[in-house]
Amino acid sequence: MSDRLPDLPRTPAHPATSYVTLAGADWLASASPHPDDMHALWALHPDAPSVLPCGTAFDVINAPALFGRRMVDRLWSAGPGSGPVAAHRGRILLFAAPGTAQRLPALLVWEEWAAAVPPLLCHGSGDAVTIPPLHPHPAPAARTRPRTAAHPITAPTDDDFVAGSRWLVAPDVRRPWLPGPDVLLWACVRAARPAAGEAGEAAGQTRVSAPAQARGKPIFALPDQDANVFPVSRRR
Repeated sequence: MSDRLPDLPRTPAHPATSYVTLAGADWLASASPHPDDMHALWALHPDAPSVLPCGTAFDVINAPALFGRRMVDRLWSAGPGSGPVAAHRGRILLFAAPGTAQRLPALLVWEEWAAAVPPLLCHGSGDAVTIPPLHPHPAPAARTRPRTAAHPITAPTDDDFVAGSRWLVAPDVRRPWLPGPDVLLWACVRAARPAAGEAGEAAGQTRVSAPAQARGKPIFALPDQDANVFPVSRRR
């Protein structure tokens, strides 16, 4: 039941995109054949990851962190937006409409930018994914170890949580909009173009660097002014 999961106020400490609302939890639980069991598990362990099957409520497109971030950026800056998005162990999980996992790879084959798209893991019917905790982990407590030269006290950074699991765009309604294969294909192409362009520019700079250095110099080296010149036509 959804009332087992406490709702959090939308404050700067808990932005709307970082935690799952009651309605969002209902949607996630609907992916399981036993939604009541999932609610009971989340009520006991709201800060623990859980595993849900794909193919019924959603599919998941699993992308490398950098490329996945580019996809999300393109979807929100120039596209229709995204569905729920999570970060898990250095990967970006984009929740998509059921059937996307089967259709997207077939569409990518026909794209001219397909070579610039890194391998994507498409989780559909018969697969399961680990989702982040419904609520973000609390900030690490201050260290009580005394400050020394060998063990300086430093504040935690975002890199400390890269290997963890968290929501970037958490589900907050019972029926969130989910992108289909055509939308994610568009995002893949837009995300691949900058990477391919940067690689091409770097290769071009490498190819022209040698001629650029030689520009303005004669093709044949000038003779040494102090060298002795002997006429080769004179023979003994």
